[in-house]
Amino acid sequence: MSEVIRLEEIRKQYIMGKQVLEVLKGISLTVNRNEYIALMGPSGSGKSTLMNILGCLDSPSSGRYVLNGNDVSLMHDHQLADIRNKEIGFVFQQFNLLPRLTALENVALPLVYAGISKKMRTEMAMDVIKKVDLEARSHHKPNELSGGQCQRVAIARALVNNPSIILADEPTGNLDTKTSYEIMNIFSKIHADGNTVVLVTHEEDISNYAHRVIRLRDGLIESDKVKQSALAE
Repeated sequence: MSEVIRLEEIRKQYIMGKQVLEVLKGISLTVNRNEYIALMGPSGSGKSTLMNILGCLDSPSSGRYVLNGNDVSLMHDHQLADIRNKEIGFVFQQFNLLPRLTALENVALPLVYAGISKKMRTEMAMDVIKKVDLEARSHHKPNELSGGQCQRVAIARALVNNPSIILADEPTGNLDTKTSYEIMNIFSKIHADGNTVVLVTHEEDISNYAHRVIRLRDGLIESDKVKQSALAE
């Protein structure tokens, strides 16, 4: 298996006045291509900080982070922005859609930054909208869509650049139970298509969809377990 992510002794500290707050205390892990991981832990465990570092939204205080062969722990802000756009697809709890754009235009947005022509953008965006079964609603704006449909748009937007990894931060946090399971079934489909998925959640039933569960506590990995069903695949 080829690795997508390698973390070596990742630490993150924040200076609060005269105090040093150590949020991550030496995290080392490897994520291989086409793994499906749930990142769990109580509030204050460091999982959101770790997610931000994985997503190149924040840099570690020390340690090494290699993403798809690129040592991102040494990169400057503009290089990190470039890596984020090419290598990472984000799905957030709040959807983060632009209200004035249609579903199709929201999905195509990362391709604008990548400098792809409008005709090509539209084709690529429509392809991923079909993958999340939202073709019939592609010309609707977010306020004309349900929460579940908005999250489908967000998932399609995350997929459109064919990234190395999909990072989902509490993707069902704003959805009812039935819609949550529909969204998780889409993630299962995305994983089956060969994508690498890392999901942050505090809900056990949502973590059950993942094949490997990493639990954090007090800035350290408490446990890292691969499910038997995943080993059998």
